[in-house]
Amino acid sequence: MEIHVNYLAILVAAIVNYAIATIWYALIFGKTWKKLTGITEMKPVPMNIALVFIGSLVLSFVLYHSIVFGNAYFKIGGIHGGLMGGFFGWLGYIAPVTLCTKLYEKKPWGLWLLDNAFWLISLLVMGVILSTWV
Repeated sequence: MEIHVNYLAILVAAIVNYAIATIWYALIFGKTWKKLTGITEMKPVPMNIALVFIGSLVLSFVLYHSIVFGNAYFKIGGIHGGLMGGFFGWLGYIAPVTLCTKLYEKKPWGLWLLDNAFWLISLLVMGVILSTWV
């Protein structure tokens, strides 16, 4: 099976993921996040910004392939396929891994909920972008 990779869709989804994170953690829930983490001040570090964006690109690339295979297997596509891909990506990878981190690092449940709500929303949006541009 030959897979055509839409690199523009992957780039746009990564940028959108980064934008959602900025809005979520800086504008909407910044004070809540600081309170839950105990971090009092956040200064942007260029290397961290670059690494987070590279992580967004990798996430977008992998999610793209998951959606392509999922859509071919289930014979679906478009918005529905993207929502399914995003949801199951969150349910199968993000939620369990962050749950383990939460339990062993003894972070507040509110932080787990805040982070996972972000990841769920972000993956759903990314999934829709990627699935509609396949």
